[in-house]
Amino acid sequence: MKSNKPSYPYILLFISILSISISSIMIKFSNTPTSVAGMYRLFASVILLLPFVSWKKLRCLEMSKQDWSIVFLAGLFLGLHFLFWMESLVYTSVASSMVILSLQPLFVMIGSYFIFRERVNVVNILCLVIALLGSIVIAWGDFGVSRVALIGDGLSLLGTVFVSAYMLAGQKVSHKIGASLYSVIVFFLGGSVLLIYNLSNDFSLIDYNSSDWIYFFLLALIPTILGQSIINMLLKSLGATTISVGIIGEPVLAIILAYLFLGETITSFQFIGGMMTLLGMGMYFWVKAVNYTTVKYQNQSR
Repeated sequence: MKSNKPSYPYILLFISILSISISSIMIKFSNTPTSVAGMYRLFASVILLLPFVSWKKLRCLEMSKQDWSIVFLAGLFLGLHFLFWMESLVYTSVASSMVILSLQPLFVMIGSYFIFRERVNVVNILCLVIALLGSIVIAWGDFGVSRVALIGDGLSLLGTVFVSAYMLAGQKVSHKIGASLYSVIVFFLGGSVLLIYNLSNDFSLIDYNSSDWIYFFLLALIPTILGQSIINMLLKSLGATTISVGIIGEPVLAIILAYLFLGETITSFQFIGGMMTLLGMGMYFWVKAVNYTTVKYQNQSR
């Protein structure tokens, strides 16, 4: 039987995380309303993904009303994530916002325990704690900077809660719906959430120059198609918890990119915290690789 598992899933995970990390830099470069940029980012992604949907398989979908409800909620959570997280970058630094976003695996791990009964061993928890401590060290310099920064951090935290719920919902239905079709549906629903928000706030939907439209397209192509849609595909094989641990590395990549393209300085806290984060992540994936090899050897020995 041919495996449905994507080839080299961890390489794909790295590509997706790198692509998502670029989004914070792109958002900082633009002066367009973040909710408008998020809306067009998702709608443009739908258009780009449509040719890759296997429409012949739609009749074979065995989705219950509960499953479709979960897909609908996933789209709602995604839209709210973009709304809160992208807006957080207006008030706080890339480093602070991304570090708070790195709390995602903690929320996902808790949710996975109650929803999927997934258990993790003490070593995995230790690795996660080290990575999260690294994120806290990175953000230490931003604590108490200003009330505006705290508003941004609060928005980022809300965005983190919603993206965690989005990941869990995606894993719940990942075995019942193709990744391309799932991405198209949730991206459309998420974009619709942002459309409603933009209309309610009287934001212009068309009065933008050509550079802004190029920016919307690049947001769709890089962090959404090469980032979020790949993550949707990997949910079936890696699971939400493992993907979320990989996403912990996103702040480190974002800080490096912010240094290179935005001129933001890398403080000693960010450097030390970044090393701790990478150490925790490396240990986590090394332990998973060892466990996988052990189980595979045991199965072959029987």
